[in-house]
Amino acid sequence: MTEEKKNIFEEGQVLLFDKPLYWTSFDLVNKVRIMIRSEFGIKKIKVGHAGTLDPLATGLMIICTGKATKRIDEFRDLDKEYFATVHFGKTTPSFDLETETDLDYPTNHITLELVEKVLQKFLGEQLQVPPLHSAKFIDGKRAYEFARKGIEKVLSPVSIVFREIELISFGIPETKVRLLCSKGTYVRSFARDLGLALKSGCYLSALERRSIGSYHVSEAFTLEKFDQYLKQLKQI
Repeated sequence: MTEEKKNIFEEGQVLLFDKPLYWTSFDLVNKVRIMIRSEFGIKKIKVGHAGTLDPLATGLMIICTGKATKRIDEFRDLDKEYFATVHFGKTTPSFDLETETDLDYPTNHITLELVEKVLQKFLGEQLQVPPLHSAKFIDGKRAYEFARKGIEKVLSPVSIVFREIELISFGIPETKVRLLCSKGTYVRSFARDLGLALKSGCYLSALERRSIGSYHVSEAFTLEKFDQYLKQLKQI
């Protein structure tokens, strides 16, 4: 393999990955860095990601290497598309399955027509309060540090935009929704707010990020496919 080919990752590559369930965003970035260094004998290389996904979420992550890490902010500003599964009738402190359910709520009044009507009210610009179980900073610390110690804190609301909301499937307790939203949107907070709007409780039980701007998860590497790609690249 030529030196020019060997250094394409140092020169800068924008890579699409389908993040595995239970992996943190850092886990994936670190794994990609190790794979590149190991395959090509590169001692040090910059690798970063444009937009965090929670461990319980799967789907598209944009990972930049070398000089392309300067473009990370460009990708962070793009709209995101999610497929979210929400669970009616219960809540959790983290608004997802990171924590155990804490309260039960009635669901007998929740109908397809009511959900469709309420979802339309979320369209457009609104203020959203991020979850305390998040990486937002409060008083110089990550919000989740307070949450894990049981310390109550209130995060400031953030202006976000829901550009499209589509009901994919309706059911009790679980319903699936497609969301196209602006940067900074917490789908876990959407689940919490949806429950409140329905006069019930709700948490996020599954999440997949389908796209970031024009980039789609169907074009993304799995780790297995990326390993094959590296080996093929090395032989060129």
